[in-house]
This record gives sequence, C-alpha cells and structure tokens, in this order.
Amino acid sequence: MIARLPRLLTALPALLALTTPVHADEVMAAVAANFTNPAQEIAALFTAETGHEVTLSFGPSGQFYTQITQGAPFEVFLSADAARPAKAIDEGFGVPGSAFTYARGKLVLWSADPHTVTGPEALQAAPEHVAIADPSSAPYGAAAMEVLAALGLNDALQDKIITGKSIAQAYQFTASGNAPLGFVAMSQVAGDTSGSSWVVPGDLYSPIKQDAVLLTPGANDPAAQAFLDFLKTEAATAIIVKYGYETAE
Repeated sequence: MIARLPRLLTALPALLALTTPVHADEVMAAVAANFTNPAQEIAALFTAETGHEVTLSFGPSGQFYTQITQGAPFEVFLSADAARPAKAIDEGFGVPGSAFTYARGKLVLWSADPHTVTGPEALQAAPEHVAIADPSSAPYGAAAMEVLAALGLNDALQDKIITGKSIAQAYQFTASGNAPLGFVAMSQVAGDTSGSSWVVPGDLYSPIKQDAVLLTPGANDPAAQAFLDFLKTEAATAIIVKYGYETAE
C-alpha cells in the first residue's frame, strides 16, 4: 500500500481535473449603442451555452475608440463602422486578422407619433426638431447628415437638429417627444407598431458596415475569442436579422 502512494499522488491532479468544472471567464465588450438589444440577447445565449459572462458597455463607437487608445480594458469591440476596428489593428490596439463584419445597419426616420412619418416629406414639412446621433463619433449620425445633404435639407434643418451623444440618446430624444422626428437605427424600432417610420433607402447614405475586432487585452483570453466566434453562429445571426440588420455576405 505504501509503495502505491507515490503513484496515487502523481495521478491526483489528473483525477481532480476530471471532476473540476471548467473555469468560466468574463469578457469585457465595448458595443456600439445601436446594437444594444441584440447584443444583450446574444450575450445571454452565449453565457447559457458556455458559462462565460459578458460585461457589455454601450456607447458611441468614436468615444469607445478613444477609451481603447487610452488603455480601457475592453477585450472585444463591436463597432458601428468598419473604419475603427481596422484602425485599432493598424495602431496596435487590435489583433491582426481578427476583424470581421457582424452586421450591416439600416437607418430609419422615426417618430413616436403614429401619423407623423410617411416618408421624406416629414422632413420637408419643417419639423420643430430632428434628433440625430453625433456625426463625429456615431456612424449613424454621420449617415443621417448624408441623408439630409442628399435631400437638399442641410440648410433648412441646420438650426433644428438636436444632437445626442449616441444613437441611443437620439432615440430617447425622439421617444420622449423632445424631438418630433429622429434618425435612429432600425434595431431600435424593429417590431414597434406604436410610432411611424420611413426606412431610408440605402442609396442616400454610405453603407453602415459594422465590424467586430479582438482587442489586445483579449488576445490571450479564450473566452473573448469564443464570444467573437459565437457572433458568427446561426443562433446569433438569427437574432441579428430579427432586429432588422443584414448579415455579412
């Protein structure tokens, strides 16, 4: 019995590995505000399937990029554009080869009033205010400005624009009635039947190609990579499509 003891002690770590639960990690993710609702659903499903927790922070992509360059501990960045993830890689904040398109966004002119919006004529009727996201930091805000320019309404509406720091705040301005009209993401009003909306034709603004990237703090975190991989699964893409996005071709 004593002679067998060293062999038992040697085998003990392997036996413990078989009975110890897989360690669950936490993923820190910076997520563009337009993707709030689908990200919450996807993260919950990811946690249920893997045990890994995802801490989601929502806001404008430009603001997140500034935080990333200043050392914010985000491991994953789901941007509202493709430019910032590419820039993150170029400037050493992202892992080369990790960027991919997880969604293509759609811009909507929306009102909480069910009778206000039937098309672009709602803008031409000189509304009191129009809410948009900050075009300098939020791609959906930049797209909204492109639409106004394409419709020849920049000058007419210049003094009537209310700027939110993110697309989430632009939606809040409109939902509260502080602005009778607002340019929002389709994901924010998908399935809503209480208001009125016009899905802006895609030829009036640059494509909103939304890319994700693995950031350097998550380079050695299998959970962070697993979350990005999960975004490409059928279960995740079904949620993305449900909220009005197109998926990557």
